[in-house]
Amino acid sequence: MIRYILECMAFQLLFLIVYDLFLKRETFFQWNRAYLIGTFVLSLLLPWIKIEAFKTTVSSEYFIYPEYLWGMDMSEGVVVAPENYPSFDLSASETIFYGGMLIAALLFAYKLFQINRLKRHGEICYFKDFTRVLVRNSNIAFSFFRSIFLGDQVLEKEHQSIIQHELVHIEQRHTWDLLFFESMRILGWFNPLVYVYQNRVSELHEFIADAKVAKTHKAEQYQLLLSQVFQTQHISFINQFFKTSLVKKRIVMLQKSKSKKVWRLKYLLIIPIILGMLVYTSCENDMAPTVSNNVMIVDDISTMSESDNNKLYDVLKELSDRGEYWEFLLKDQDSKIHYRKSTNGSYIKFDGKEDVVYGTMVIEGPTVGDVSGKDVNGEVQIRIKDKNSVKYVLAKDGSVSSIEIGGPDKILTNELNRIVEFLPKKIPGKQMGDNFAIPIKVQEH
Repeated sequence: MIRYILECMAFQLLFLIVYDLFLKRETFFQWNRAYLIGTFVLSLLLPWIKIEAFKTTVSSEYFIYPEYLWGMDMSEGVVVAPENYPSFDLSASETIFYGGMLIAALLFAYKLFQINRLKRHGEICYFKDFTRVLVRNSNIAFSFFRSIFLGDQVLEKEHQSIIQHELVHIEQRHTWDLLFFESMRILGWFNPLVYVYQNRVSELHEFIADAKVAKTHKAEQYQLLLSQVFQTQHISFINQFFKTSLVKKRIVMLQKSKSKKVWRLKYLLIIPIILGMLVYTSCENDMAPTVSNNVMIVDDISTMSESDNNKLYDVLKELSDRGEYWEFLLKDQDSKIHYRKSTNGSYIKFDGKEDVVYGTMVIEGPTVGDVSGKDVNGEVQIRIKDKNSVKYVLAKDGSVSSIEIGGPDKILTNELNRIVEFLPKKIPGKQMGDNFAIPIKVQEH
């Protein structure tokens, strides 16, 4: 998830740089609106798109993410919640993430409450294309969906121009654009680029409405109206007529000559950028896994690719050849395998590799399929939770012997002994190491 978020933000930043450098000053307002909304949606989708033709192998050194970004805990302890009660354990990062979402959602709800309060206390008049809400003791002017809010202190002679401006917002459904980014602000409250996108789209809405109204009204009078100082509402998803931070930009854009159609070719810049992003996302599948601080992170230990296995072997072989004590951790979301320097002559054999790694393996977690390497001469231990334990030795012929069972519950201990005695012969080297946990669920009848 962290990698996905970082890639989305990187793509959004690149799209915004292109917009600010090449497109922002053009008068292709509708094109720019489509560009901003389209590239934001693309930034969310591109990390998931993999094109076979673009796949290549890239060294992991170019794609290293710091260990702390993965949210992987290096501790080896296991905490098991009681089975009869739901578990709501959250990590510190998850608590911050969901807490931020909750605060953002509450702020959004408060803004909706503000609008609803203005409507309840205002004087409402219904027209064919819109609803006008006259707000007492105010000089605000903004629209939200099909409602146009006007303060009773706004001069009546200016109402027509303002209403025509706000009708453009209503006809083109600009409120939906802003609400889309508002929802993205809740989900991605930590991402500053969402706020930049919403700000750019809000500017375009005003440019679009101004350009249309200026066709039927004298531009000079309209600019004079904009230059006046009015009260504003600090709500991010409404189309405000009087927003002092935008007035100067709107006047400049009204005075600007229309951009030549040939400059629409600038939008073609997005093609090589998207292709580059697709090459990047497609080659990720074949990248070597992240290896740092003697830790290797993979998607699934039991289904590691050949390249992942080769990478693991190379790292372990190098550590083994040093002759000094070493430890290495291989892990995925649910399982871990600890590799350590051998103290009893045990070695690990990898399929297709002639040289061995002198070390032992300790498997933790639910992984039960084939794992990388075979711990030769190793002893398998199975620890069962709730203070009951089983220990046995797996001989080279696959038979189980030297069974030791402990625990306070005599009935459960006897049953465990019966189960282990009936275990079929195993294939040595498939599940191996010093420690291996098997979950056992006890049901009462």
